[in-house]
Amino acid sequence: MNYKTSEKTYFMVFSAAIAAIYTVLTMVFAPISFGPVQFRISEILCVLPFFTPAAIPGLFIGCLLSNFLCGAATLDVIFGSLATLIGAIGSYKLRKNQWLVCVPPILANTIIIPWVLRFAYGSEDLIWYAMITVGIGELLAIGVLGNLLINVLNRCKHVIFGRFLSE
Repeated sequence: MNYKTSEKTYFMVFSAAIAAIYTVLTMVFAPISFGPVQFRISEILCVLPFFTPAAIPGLFIGCLLSNFLCGAATLDVIFGSLATLIGAIGSYKLRKNQWLVCVPPILANTIIIPWVLRFAYGSEDLIWYAMITVGIGELLAIGVLGNLLINVLNRCKHVIFGRFLSE
């Protein structure tokens, strides 16, 4: 098998798997995944760019599918997914420092999602209040649970991510 072919196949399969897991987690926990006070369990996956660049399109597609399949407004599908993409790219760029990996998705969602809530859903909450509520959910999901996931995956990263490990 050609190395280049297997690398492309790996990338697509890992991206698709991450997108599927993100989508399923969001849909299973849909009641707490949306709204001004949200705790999206699937956001723990936003730390995966620490291990592989395949997580970047996987997270973006997963968020896009989740928002679309759960009936989110068009602006939410577009800009919520872009927030996740921005966060994933930032996480990948900061992958040299495990403790900084969670910062870009937390910031991207904390800054962008309150505006989405305002313009897509007509949320009457003040932007700063929505930033606090969304930010707390992101801190818990990515900052706490995401860092726990990094620590667990670090123990078996070579088995899961193999030679395609981001280092």
